[in-house]
Amino acid sequence: MMKRFFPTAIWTTIILLVVGGIGPAQAEKVIKVGIVDCYSGPPSTYTNDVRDAFKLATDKINAKGGVMGRKIEFVTRDSKFKVDLGLAAAKELILRENVDILMGTINSALALAISDLCKKEKLPFFATFSKSDKITGADGHRYVFSMNENTAIAGKAAAQALAKMPYTNYWIAGDDYEYGHALADGVWNNLTQLKPGVKLLGQSWWKVGEPDFTPYITAIMAAKPDAVIIATGGRDCVPFLKAAKSTGFNERVPFYMHTATELSTLIPLGADAPEGVLGTSNYFFYYPETEANKAFVADFKAAYDRNPKVGALYGYITANFIAKAYEKAGTFNTEKFIDALEGMTIDSPVGPLTIRAYDHQVMFPMFMGVTKKVPQYDFLIADKIVTIPGSDVMPTVEEIKKARGQK
Repeated sequence: MMKRFFPTAIWTTIILLVVGGIGPAQAEKVIKVGIVDCYSGPPSTYTNDVRDAFKLATDKINAKGGVMGRKIEFVTRDSKFKVDLGLAAAKELILRENVDILMGTINSALALAISDLCKKEKLPFFATFSKSDKITGADGHRYVFSMNENTAIAGKAAAQALAKMPYTNYWIAGDDYEYGHALADGVWNNLTQLKPGVKLLGQSWWKVGEPDFTPYITAIMAAKPDAVIIATGGRDCVPFLKAAKSTGFNERVPFYMHTATELSTLIPLGADAPEGVLGTSNYFFYYPETEANKAFVADFKAAYDRNPKVGALYGYITANFIAKAYEKAGTFNTEKFIDALEGMTIDSPVGPLTIRAYDHQVMFPMFMGVTKKVPQYDFLIADKIVTIPGSDVMPTVEEIKKARGQK
């Protein structure tokens, strides 16, 4: 009788504990995040900070007991900036690592592929550095969230600045892939609306990882545009600015390049970065000069012995959005987690940030400035910074609906 009683009692107890949500198995569980990003070559100047700041934030969260008793853990995979390799890594993280959430990547084409995968798997995906407006625009869906500005936002911000400048004849040049074309379209389409008299003299498109920009720069200067819109992605930002300095391009033709003022782009170039380049970014470690930003910089520097770049902001807020959403939901149910994220606002080093409920796009302020040498740093910084509120440059919900073919 004892042999029959104890197994029955044990199973009854386990069932009651599980149903009541207090079983030992639940206490041992973690929130597992899979990060797919490019940690090889030039893009790593952007992506390492995403990972490191995510760890900084999750370490703090875990030290306080985690999220409703569960710690946040993460594993990484290197995409090597290849879509097929990155997508295979995402599938492996889902099937073998059993991750609860995916995040990454700097490659927009890969982000769209992972987004589509997560839509089918009904798994949350946080796009942390890829900037194609299709991620939360035309191809947006319930399971994808953009944790950085997209090309529509950057394009509108740049257009607002360029429209106030005395330039009429433009040239567009950039990387011949998703991000490059999306950014160029974002700038140009907004600029033509704000300043109808502008003209496009021509375009130049090179393959990602182009080893020599000199022939393109020479051809652009021969066309004599008033200004140039440069649409390079994370892999080519630094090499292009290096070529711009060596050819004197920045001294002969004014040009705009998104992230040209960003620390990730400027530190690798040191004092050899070109001055006077117009650029936009979501974050500078020296701006805004608020207590929240100073504290974030101090914590990051203490952990990694370097100043945080823009990717650090993306990684940091992603961790905090994840923790706050689970807490708000009061459960680890994926659908309720997503419901909690929609419309959520958290504090950040750049002020309160909100995920717009309709398209899951974080509403970032944009900081625009021009590259300049200063005596206190051995790299260039952004000068004459202008803050553009996120609400001023976000695509409208009506525009998102139109892009998705909805009424």
